[in-house]
Amino acid sequence: MDERAWGVYIHVPFCKQKCFYCDFPSYAGKERYEEAYVKALIQEIRTEGAKYVETWGQPATIYIGGGTPSVLPNELLEQLLFTIGEIMLPKAPSLRGLSPQATGGVVGSTSRTDSLEYTIECNPGTIDEQKLRSMERHGVNRLSFGVQTFHDALLKRIGRIHTAAQARTAIRDARAAGFQNLSLDLIYGLPGETLAMLQSDIDEALALAPDHISIYGLQLEEGTAFWKQHEMGRLDLPDDATTEAMYDLMTTALPAHGYERYEISNFAKPGFESRHNLGYWQDKPYLGLGAAAHSYLDGVRYENTKDIAAYIDAIEHGTLPRTQEEPATRAIQMEEFAFLALRTATGIDKAAFKRRFATPLSAVYADAIERMKAKGLIEETETHIRLTAQGMKYGNWVFEAFLLS
Repeated sequence: MDERAWGVYIHVPFCKQKCFYCDFPSYAGKERYEEAYVKALIQEIRTEGAKYVETWGQPATIYIGGGTPSVLPNELLEQLLFTIGEIMLPKAPSLRGLSPQATGGVVGSTSRTDSLEYTIECNPGTIDEQKLRSMERHGVNRLSFGVQTFHDALLKRIGRIHTAAQARTAIRDARAAGFQNLSLDLIYGLPGETLAMLQSDIDEALALAPDHISIYGLQLEEGTAFWKQHEMGRLDLPDDATTEAMYDLMTTALPAHGYERYEISNFAKPGFESRHNLGYWQDKPYLGLGAAAHSYLDGVRYENTKDIAAYIDAIEHGTLPRTQEEPATRAIQMEEFAFLALRTATGIDKAAFKRRFATPLSAVYADAIERMKAKGLIEETETHIRLTAQGMKYGNWVFEAFLLS
């Protein structure tokens, strides 16, 4: 058996409302597809998921994202979680024996293997105690809350459906339900946001004591509502000096409170890094299930159709909704390996690069390494190449230097 560390990503594409900044494959107003979609997703798990578990063993990480997975009615969520436990987690037999209708007896951490990280993304406006109990009962051990900000006016401005009070309640309820690994997302550089508002958001987040904090600068993506508003001159974004001050604030405040920066936008208490996301950055294989999900299997990338109806139809007719992406050249594979690794605090592992490509990193990137070292953007150790603090701030300059084309 080919045992390896691998991950599973499961996509739930439904939302109550599309956030104004979001360009992810997620859809509002598609509730009529939820039941058929979950049925199709369960079938894909039973076929494709089972195949890879048989070949590679139990995955090291499972991540259910979206969209808004927590928007599913609890009955459908139970069905999905039951199937994941039955098919993907053969090392947790007590999970397999738990029917989707079961309501008594908490399985919790006693049935999970210590090596499994099992995450669900949650919107504070769509979570309740019943769903929390369902998740905990079926072996989920990590929740990621999309808070974004604790200012109600900003939440409304960016199209979020929850309030700051709901965010606080959701996180406290999750702790009360027994979850010991909670992540919280924030965004800075929002329309109308000031540095003082970001300081307040960080203070609020710290008061809730999550184990992991992701904090992203707002990106304007083509096709989003914010992109259109920007084109029309109706988006009142902070100026460059303010967003730079916001960046400096978050990179100073979070480590000062025990959150180590392990990736450009991610901070965690020791031992609470997102192992699923680290798998992406460390060239680990992963299987994507659901509409729009991506897979990276044996060095080949695949994408499932984004269209919900087309995805359901393909599964119902016994065909894979997956297409192979354009095969990457050796140069592109090297670039991807370098870019993804450089996002992390550890950086590029020289030995891993040589194992992957049968050539030393220095034989490919000597010029780029020397130029970026001279600018103070990367540093080199005997085993790794990694971004400096300044390099983290201006990572795109480094990534551009590592282009081979």
